[in-house]
Amino acid sequence: MNLKASTPKSISLKASLIPVVLLVVLLAYNVFIFGDDALSGSNQFILLIGGAIAAVVGFYHKVSYEKMLAEVAENLKSTTGALLILLMVGALSGTWLVSGIIPAMIYYGLQILNPTIFLAACVIICAIISIATGSSWTTSATVGIALIGIGNALGIPMGMTAGAVLSGAYFGDKMSPLSDTTNLAPAMAGGDLFTHIRYMLLTTVPTLIVTLIVFVVLGFTMDTSGEADTASILNSIDATFNISGWLFLVPLGVILMILKKTPPLMALLIGTLLGGVFALIFQPEIIAGLSGAKELNFENGYKGILNAITVSTEIATDNVALNGLFTSKGMSGMLGTIWLIMCAMVFGGIMDGIGALSKISETLLNMAQTTFGLFASTVASCLALNVTASDQYLAIVIPGKMFAKAYRDKGLAPENLSRTLEDSGTVTSALIPWNTCGAYHSGVLGVGVADYFIYAIFNWLSPFMTLLFAAFQIKIAQLKEA
Repeated sequence: MNLKASTPKSISLKASLIPVVLLVVLLAYNVFIFGDDALSGSNQFILLIGGAIAAVVGFYHKVSYEKMLAEVAENLKSTTGALLILLMVGALSGTWLVSGIIPAMIYYGLQILNPTIFLAACVIICAIISIATGSSWTTSATVGIALIGIGNALGIPMGMTAGAVLSGAYFGDKMSPLSDTTNLAPAMAGGDLFTHIRYMLLTTVPTLIVTLIVFVVLGFTMDTSGEADTASILNSIDATFNISGWLFLVPLGVILMILKKTPPLMALLIGTLLGGVFALIFQPEIIAGLSGAKELNFENGYKGILNAITVSTEIATDNVALNGLFTSKGMSGMLGTIWLIMCAMVFGGIMDGIGALSKISETLLNMAQTTFGLFASTVASCLALNVTASDQYLAIVIPGKMFAKAYRDKGLAPENLSRTLEDSGTVTSALIPWNTCGAYHSGVLGVGVADYFIYAIFNWLSPFMTLLFAAFQIKIAQLKEA
């Protein structure tokens, strides 16, 4: 192969699609073999294999090795901010756990349960917890299981409760700056985290409101019996943490900084440091325990906070069901997602270098003459990848790289793409039985996807909402001129 070919040949659409099609096939097979463990490294390696396939296509079309490598370097450079934010998100989740901020959100959220508004309350509780933890999976496996049991005791069909749990869990997963998918989407689209979150509010809040209205109506039209017993959970939280309303000063401060358009890294760093300070004030015993000491002093306080920020932290309670919820992986827990982004950037960089993404983008623009057509193509691609590659991360990464240039060429700001990726890639993954998310939630909650599908209103309504906004040109952000 001529690695320094000087006269590149124009690449065809057929040749451009070869690496994409083979990548999807390889990823689908890999997820089939590894299941939930595919993100531990095998998917990342398959993305590199996809890059190698794209490089072979490039060599055939006389594209130099240096050009492809330069594009990879440029792609990696463009994600520097996103990678640093991911590390800081891991740090923030650690200090917010050990300070009692996340447990306080759960503690107060569980107290709004009432049989008549049980389903709507499930949505709200799971939304709060998922925002606090950044994980729909953790929410489902902890509080979700408890709510399923409570709903069953009240005589509410398990499918309804599971649908309410997932609706709230995925709302929180989408809107939380701690969520890996919330960080991944703008990284793929070329936007920034907080702009992405603010822009998602436009479609996500109306979808949540519709979801809550439906569940309130269901709650008032069906018979329930018994009472929601959450006393044991509340007692366990209260016995482990010093719960106080003052803890909410930290998240409120971060929200205020976001609204004031403070740079994301600065806001997250301040939130992390404040979380550490509040941990020392409100949870001295927990901090001492994390460092292996019985009493708090400067040395073990320093060690406990740094451990919470950087590595995995587990806080045990007397309620086994809660222990999974009070776990944070710190900065180290974000390395898998960072690894995924870097490998995706290698694939995307080589595809850029050989001109494949430009060709695909050009074709998409010719096919999607309107803004709605472009949004619809993105939604269809995300859904197709959730079905074929069976993983929500891949349903964000691949369309994100494929469509980024098409949105720019159309004069659309990157947050349009990142929002659409989340509205169609993140939330619908739980609706497909063989997708890693669908299989996980179904197994954890003990409810089949077919049973909760229709009640996971937020999840299936989100793609329609984003298409509705596109069809009527509602708040479509335009690309700002440099």
